[in-house]
Amino acid sequence: MLHPVLDLSDDADSREEFRRLAESAGLTVVAEMRAPRRRPDARYLVGSGKVEEVAERVKAEEIVLVLVNARLSPIQERNLVRRLGCNVLDRTTLILDIFAQRARSHEGKLQVELAQLKHLSTRLVRGWTHLERQRGGIGMRGPGETQLETDRRLLADRIRQLTGRLGKVEQRRAEGRRARERGDIPLIALVGYTNAGKSTLFNRLTESAVMARDQLFATLDPTVRRIENLAGGTVLMSDTVGFIRDLPPELVAAFRATLEETLGASLVVHVIDGADPDRLRHQSVVDEVLEDIGAGDLPRLKVFNKVDLTDHAPGLERDESGQVSAVWVSATTGDGMESLQRALVERVGEGRIHRWIAVGPTCQRLRARLFDLGVVLEERVDDSGTSHLEVDLDRRDARSLTRLDGADGKLAEQLLLD
Repeated sequence: MLHPVLDLSDDADSREEFRRLAESAGLTVVAEMRAPRRRPDARYLVGSGKVEEVAERVKAEEIVLVLVNARLSPIQERNLVRRLGCNVLDRTTLILDIFAQRARSHEGKLQVELAQLKHLSTRLVRGWTHLERQRGGIGMRGPGETQLETDRRLLADRIRQLTGRLGKVEQRRAEGRRARERGDIPLIALVGYTNAGKSTLFNRLTESAVMARDQLFATLDPTVRRIENLAGGTVLMSDTVGFIRDLPPELVAAFRATLEETLGASLVVHVIDGADPDRLRHQSVVDEVLEDIGAGDLPRLKVFNKVDLTDHAPGLERDESGQVSAVWVSATTGDGMESLQRALVERVGEGRIHRWIAVGPTCQRLRARLFDLGVVLEERVDDSGTSHLEVDLDRRDARSLTRLDGADGKLAEQLLLD
């Protein structure tokens, strides 16, 4: 592993994160080298002396792959491969490889392939021999077409195909979002730096079994589940891909449709590793991505996870106005989960309505609907035929009743939402 340090400042956290990326990809790290330099070298990114040092070590230890903790230009990557005599992967290519290993759903695989092809299209400048040959004849664009031009054309065709298929997926996602909005079921979106414990927290809240491991990008495919046991009524919760510093722009573009699920959220829950000494920097990375997709202004709740690994006590934190701003929990042990549920009810749940209402003989559709919802605790009918109902329902159900036609909807609005 080669760690370029271009501003002469040592970043141990960046090196550790890159090491974990390599391990997440299933690689074994046998050596690490730092390469301080005031400004990037156009040929190799790092200095030629450092390249010679790396080449000697590659030959002596029979290293088959060199990872570079930076984004290499196509020319720099080509030059390093030639000089070192082995494969070279930069940070972007390594992350793309991890995503390719982890994608499970059809949509996730399409997104990763699109990102890989867009990245590869910038790499078709290598001066390999087969890219210089002229090709012509049946099936080619025309006599004299080079292999490089053929590769570019095939890549462009595949990128257009994937973009079209993902566009159809996004249409289905949009239809799903509109259906949720019509159903008045609020959505809570979990976001956070990778390995902050989002999936473990998601499983704890929704009683699901989403894969959760102590590794970077353990899960990629977005998952939406219901939470039925909140006092404020049913809500939906989504678990999205984790963020990371210097996330390749190809991935941000490919996963934009997935990330934009967050735009329909009533509340964004930012999960933070409370035991991470570098959590402030990781928070800023998440904030930048949310701004980039247009979700920067959505209501947000910070959840500091892994409180069991800190000296902080589980519980709520409130801002100057008294609103819950942060919760300290442990998704692993369950500490602080009751506080988190109270916070979600307070920030998303709209409370319940428990009262007696009078429904006259002309509003029997409203009465029937209340019984269909199972919210009538007791009914008393007087001599005029008016039903006096004791009801207990959440405000979202009450708001749906106001959509009834005519007198039924007006009575629902008057009796339930005043």
